[in-house]
Amino acid sequence: MSTKSKLDLLQGTLDLLILKTLALGPMHGWGISQRIQRTSADVLRVNQGSLYPALHRLEATGWIAAAWGASENNRQAKFYRLTKTGLRQLRTETAQWELMATAVARVLNTETT
Repeated sequence: MSTKSKLDLLQGTLDLLILKTLALGPMHGWGISQRIQRTSADVLRVNQGSLYPALHRLEATGWIAAAWGASENNRQAKFYRLTKTGLRQLRTETAQWELMATAVARVLNTETT
Protein backbone atom coordinates (compact mmCIF):
# COMPACT_ATOMS: atom_id res chain seq x y z
CA MET A 1 0.00 0.00 0.00
CA SER A 2 1.27 3.48 -0.84
CA THR A 3 2.12 6.04 1.81
CA LYS A 4 -0.81 8.14 0.65
CA SER A 5 -4.12 6.89 1.94
CA LYS A 6 -7.24 7.05 -0.18
CA LEU A 7 -9.82 9.25 1.48
CA ASP A 8 -13.56 9.02 1.13
CA LEU A 9 -15.11 12.43 0.75
CA LEU A 10 -18.03 13.44 2.88
CA GLN A 11 -20.89 14.74 0.75
CA GLY A 12 -20.60 18.31 2.00
CA THR A 13 -16.86 18.25 1.46
CA LEU A 14 -17.28 17.25 -2.18
CA ASP A 15 -19.71 20.12 -2.73
CA LEU A 16 -17.21 22.55 -1.22
CA LEU A 17 -14.37 21.22 -3.39
CA ILE A 18 -16.48 21.51 -6.54
CA LEU A 19 -17.52 25.08 -5.68
CA LYS A 20 -13.91 26.06 -4.98
CA THR A 21 -12.71 24.47 -8.21
CA LEU A 22 -15.35 26.31 -10.25
CA ALA A 23 -14.40 29.60 -8.56
CA LEU A 24 -11.27 29.34 -10.73
CA GLY A 25 -13.35 29.31 -13.91
CA PRO A 26 -15.80 27.18 -15.90
CA MET A 27 -14.89 23.50 -16.31
CA HIS A 28 -16.36 20.26 -17.55
CA GLY A 29 -16.87 17.33 -15.16
CA TRP A 30 -13.68 15.46 -16.04
CA GLY A 31 -11.67 18.68 -15.63
CA ILE A 32 -13.17 19.28 -12.19
CA SER A 33 -12.27 15.75 -11.09
CA GLN A 34 -8.72 16.04 -12.43
CA ARG A 35 -8.14 19.47 -10.87
CA ILE A 36 -9.22 18.25 -7.43
CA GLN A 37 -6.94 15.23 -7.78
CA ARG A 38 -3.93 17.31 -8.94
CA THR A 39 -4.44 20.07 -6.37
CA SER A 40 -4.65 17.53 -3.54
CA ALA A 41 -1.43 15.82 -4.71
CA ASP A 42 -3.41 12.69 -5.68
CA VAL A 43 -4.86 12.25 -2.18
CA LEU A 44 -8.44 13.10 -3.19
CA ARG A 45 -9.95 11.20 -6.09
CA VAL A 46 -13.50 11.92 -7.15
CA ASN A 47 -15.15 9.12 -9.10
CA GLN A 48 -17.86 9.76 -11.67
CA GLY A 49 -20.44 8.00 -9.51
CA SER A 50 -20.00 10.75 -6.90
CA LEU A 51 -19.12 13.71 -9.11
CA TYR A 52 -22.06 13.84 -11.50
CA PRO A 53 -24.80 13.44 -8.86
CA ALA A 54 -23.09 16.25 -6.91
CA LEU A 55 -22.95 18.46 -10.02
CA HIS A 56 -26.64 17.84 -10.70
CA ARG A 57 -27.51 18.58 -7.06
CA LEU A 58 -25.49 21.83 -7.10
CA GLU A 59 -27.11 22.85 -10.38
CA ALA A 60 -30.57 22.17 -8.92
CA THR A 61 -29.79 24.45 -5.95
CA GLY A 62 -28.69 27.23 -8.30
CA TRP A 63 -25.12 27.29 -7.01
CA ILE A 64 -23.73 26.30 -10.39
CA ALA A 65 -25.01 26.63 -13.96
CA ALA A 66 -24.18 24.51 -17.00
CA ALA A 67 -23.92 24.98 -20.76
CA TRP A 68 -22.72 22.75 -23.58
CA GLY A 69 -19.45 23.58 -25.32
CA ALA A 70 -16.44 22.05 -27.03
CA SER A 71 -13.75 20.48 -24.84
CA GLU A 72 -9.99 20.65 -25.44
CA ASN A 73 -10.21 17.65 -27.78
CA ASN A 74 -13.17 19.19 -29.67
CA ARG A 75 -15.82 16.93 -28.13
CA GLN A 76 -19.12 18.22 -26.79
CA ALA A 77 -19.03 18.54 -23.00
CA LYS A 78 -21.16 20.18 -20.36
CA PHE A 79 -19.26 23.06 -18.78
CA TYR A 80 -20.17 24.15 -15.27
CA ARG A 81 -19.67 27.59 -13.79
CA LEU A 82 -20.18 29.10 -10.35
CA THR A 83 -23.17 31.43 -9.96
CA LYS A 84 -23.31 34.48 -7.68
CA THR A 85 -25.38 32.42 -5.23
CA GLY A 86 -22.76 29.68 -5.48
CA LEU A 87 -19.98 32.14 -4.68
CA ARG A 88 -21.86 33.22 -1.53
CA GLN A 89 -22.34 29.56 -0.60
CA LEU A 90 -18.63 28.89 -1.18
CA ARG A 91 -17.74 31.66 1.26
CA THR A 92 -20.18 30.32 3.86
CA GLU A 93 -19.04 26.70 3.51
CA THR A 94 -15.36 27.69 3.56
CA ALA A 95 -15.86 29.52 6.86
CA GLN A 96 -17.72 26.52 8.32
CA TRP A 97 -15.01 24.13 7.11
CA GLU A 98 -12.25 26.25 8.66
CA LEU A 99 -14.13 26.39 11.97
CA MET A 100 -14.60 22.60 11.94
CA ALA A 101 -10.98 21.91 10.94
CA THR A 102 -9.71 24.15 13.75
CA ALA A 103 -11.94 22.39 16.29
CA VAL A 104 -10.81 18.93 15.14
CA ALA A 105 -7.16 20.03 15.27
CA ARG A 106 -7.62 21.22 18.85
CA VAL A 107 -9.01 17.83 19.85
CA LEU A 108 -6.23 15.93 18.05
CA ASN A 109 -3.55 18.10 19.61
CA THR A 110 -4.79 17.42 23.15
CA GLU A 111 -2.15 15.58 25.14
CA THR A 112 -3.09 12.14 26.35
CA THR A 113 -2.50 11.06 29.93
